[in-house]
Amino acid sequence: MQSQLNLGWITSKYGLQNSCPVFEKQFEINKPVQTVSLEISSLGVYKAEINNKRVGADVLSPGWTNYEKRVQYQTYDITHLIEKKNTIKVVVGRGWYSSPMPGWVDTKEKKARYKREIALTANIIIDYVDHSRAVIGTDDSWSVKSSQVKFSEIYDGEIYDATTKSEIIGTAIRYPLSTPKLILQVGEPIREHEQISPARIFKDSNGSAVVDFGQEITGYVQIELDARSGDHVKFIHGEILDKNGNFYNGNYRSAKAMVTYVCKDGSQTWHPQLTFFGFRYIRIDEFPGEIQKENFKAIAVYSQLKRTGSILTSKPALNRLISNIFWSQKDNYLDVPTDCPQRDERLGWTGDAAAFIKAATYNFNVNRFFEKWLGDVRSEQSELGAIYDVSPDYLNDENVSAGWGDVMTIVPWQLYMTYGDPKILSENFDAMKQWINYITETTNDKGLWTGAANFGDWLGLDSPEGSYKGSSRDDLIATAYYFHSTDLVVKAGNVLKKNTDNFVRLRDLIKKNFQTAYPKYYTQTECVLALEYGLAKDPDRVAKQLVQLIHKNHGKMATGFIGTPHILHALSNNGYEKEAYKLLLRQEYPSWLYSVTKGATTTWEHWDSLKEDGSMWSTDMNSFNHYAYGSVIDWMYEVMGGIQPLKPGFEKAIIAPKPTSDLDWCEVSFESKFGRITSKWIKEGVVCRYEIQTPVETEVRIDDVIRHVLPGSYIFWGEK
Repeated sequence: MQSQLNLGWITSKYGLQNSCPVFEKQFEINKPVQTVSLEISSLGVYKAEINNKRVGADVLSPGWTNYEKRVQYQTYDITHLIEKKNTIKVVVGRGWYSSPMPGWVDTKEKKARYKREIALTANIIIDYVDHSRAVIGTDDSWSVKSSQVKFSEIYDGEIYDATTKSEIIGTAIRYPLSTPKLILQVGEPIREHEQISPARIFKDSNGSAVVDFGQEITGYVQIELDARSGDHVKFIHGEILDKNGNFYNGNYRSAKAMVTYVCKDGSQTWHPQLTFFGFRYIRIDEFPGEIQKENFKAIAVYSQLKRTGSILTSKPALNRLISNIFWSQKDNYLDVPTDCPQRDERLGWTGDAAAFIKAATYNFNVNRFFEKWLGDVRSEQSELGAIYDVSPDYLNDENVSAGWGDVMTIVPWQLYMTYGDPKILSENFDAMKQWINYITETTNDKGLWTGAANFGDWLGLDSPEGSYKGSSRDDLIATAYYFHSTDLVVKAGNVLKKNTDNFVRLRDLIKKNFQTAYPKYYTQTECVLALEYGLAKDPDRVAKQLVQLIHKNHGKMATGFIGTPHILHALSNNGYEKEAYKLLLRQEYPSWLYSVTKGATTTWEHWDSLKEDGSMWSTDMNSFNHYAYGSVIDWMYEVMGGIQPLKPGFEKAIIAPKPTSDLDWCEVSFESKFGRITSKWIKEGVVCRYEIQTPVETEVRIDDVIRHVLPGSYIFWGEK
C-alpha cells in the first residue's frame, strides 16, 4: 500500500541545544498481527529502537540529500520486535542537516543551517490477521525525553553520558516549518562493515597514548571496558603521525573530531551513535586504568556496496596501491561521494566524482548509489542549467567549473556503459542537455567555453608559485570538456532515440573551433585532453609530444585532477604502453607508489601530502584519504587486464591485456550483470600464458591477433 508518511513531522520546543532528544511513543497491540512495519525519517540522523532493541542494521539514516527538495525515508519490518505492550524510542541528532558545514566558510546559509531544528516523522503500520489496519503516526501524543547523547555533530564528534537516565521533559510539537518531499530510500543503506583491532598501542615522544589501527577508515571506534560510574574516556582522531612519530591532526583544520564517554558502573561497550570520523589513529586523553588493545575496535562505516572488481599482481607495492584505492572509495562513499571523510569539509565534490567514476563502477556496483546522488545534483541545477561544485550544495557560491559541472554528463554515461541500463540516461537526459545549454549561453566565445571561473588542472604539479591550479590553460580545459559533454549528450540521445541534431552541429563546431584556437599544446594535461577527447588534429604528433614532456620532466607526471585520470590511457591508446607502465610503477615522488613507500593505507589528496623529510604538504588542504588520484585503477582493468565493454553493460566484451616485463603475472576480474569476466596473464619462460574466462561473447585480442569466442574458459599463448 502507499505510504502514509506525510501525516506529520514533530520536533521539540524545549531548547535542548546540542543534546539529542529522544522521541518516544507507547502503544499496545491487543489482537493477532500479520505484520508490523515502521516507516521513518528525520531532519538530522536518527537511531530507532522498539522495546529497547535496535530497528534494522542501517546507521546514520536517512542519509544526506538536498533537504530543501527531498528527504529519504526507510521502511522496516518490525514484526519480530513487537510485544503486547510496546515502546518506540528514536534519538535524533544534527547529522548533516544542521551541523555547521563546511567549516572554513562563514556565510548566512551556514549560520542558518546550524540553527535548524531537527525533526522526526514516522508511522507504525499494524496489519492484523483479521485484515484490519492501524497506523500510529508522529503527533503531539509523542513525548520528548532527554538523551544520554549530550552532543553530536559531524565535525566535532560526540559526547555520551552513560550515567544519566532518559527523562521526560515534555511532549512533542508539530514541526512549524514547511517540510521537504519524502521519497522512499533510493540510495544504498549506510551500514557497519569491517571491524579492525588495533595494530599497536604506543606512547609518542609527547607522552600521548596513541592507538594505531593500521588502516585508515571512515567510521567510529567502539570501546569496551570495566569502569566506575563517572570515569571518563576521551580521545581524538587523526590519520597520520608527524615526522617525529607523534600524533597529528592539524590537517583536520577546525574539526575537533573528539569523543567523550562518561562511564557507568561495570562492564560496558559503546560507540558513537550519530556521527562518523575519518582516522587511522586515536590519541587517548583520558582512560580509566591501563589501556589495552582489547579496549578498542575500529568499525568501518560506508554505503552498502557490492564489490565487483579485483586486481592482483606479482608486485606487492602495486597490490598495496590497489588496496588503498578500494579503501579510499569505501571511506568516501558514505551516502554521498565525498572528497575526504575527516576534516571540516566532507562534501560531495562533483569534480572528484567525475574523475573517479569509471574506476568506481569497476570496483563496486555503484549504480543505485549514484542514482540517488544524481537526483540531488539535478535538484540543485540552476534554471539556466548550471551544475555547481558540490552536491548537496553547502557552498552556496554559485561557482561553476569545467570538469566539475561535467559530472552531469560523465557519470550517467559511464553508469550506462558499465551496467547497460538506459534508465540512468533517461532520468538525466534533460539535465545533461541543460548543462550544455548553460555553457552555450554563458560562454564569451561561440563554439568555445571561455571566461568561466574554472578550477583548471587542480593541484597540477606544473602550477605557478602560490597557485593550486596547474599551468594548463583554463579555456582549453573548459572547451575540451564542452566538446566531450556535448558528445556524450549526442551518444545518450542515440541510445534513447532522441533527436540531437542541434547538439551534433554544436559538437562539430566546438571541435573545429578548438583546433583553430589551440593548435599547440604546452603541458602534459593539454596533450592528454586533446588525445583522449579526440580533439588532436595529429594524434601521433601530440602523443609523441606528451612522451617528450614526460621525459623533459625527468620521467615524472606534472598533471593534476584533470590530467591524471587520463594520462595512462592517452599513452597506451597511442602505442606507448611502456611509458604508461613506467609512470604506474614509479616509486619516487611524484607517483602513485610514492605514498605506498610512505606507509599509506589510502590514497592521498596530494602526490606529496607527506614529504620525503616527513613534513606535511600543509595543514590548509591536506587529506590522506582522497580517492580522485585512485582513478588510475580503471587503466589497470582496461589495459593491464584488457577488460572493456564491447556493448554497454558488457553484453559483449573485449579482453585485450597488455603485459609488461616489469610484472611476472597479473589477474584482473570484473563481475558484470552477466557474470564474472577474468583476464590473467603469467610469464612462463619465453612465452606468456593467458587465462580468459567470460560469460558473454568476447573479442580476445592478444599480440594483434583477434579471436571471437563464446562464453567459456580459454587458455592462449603469446609473446613474452
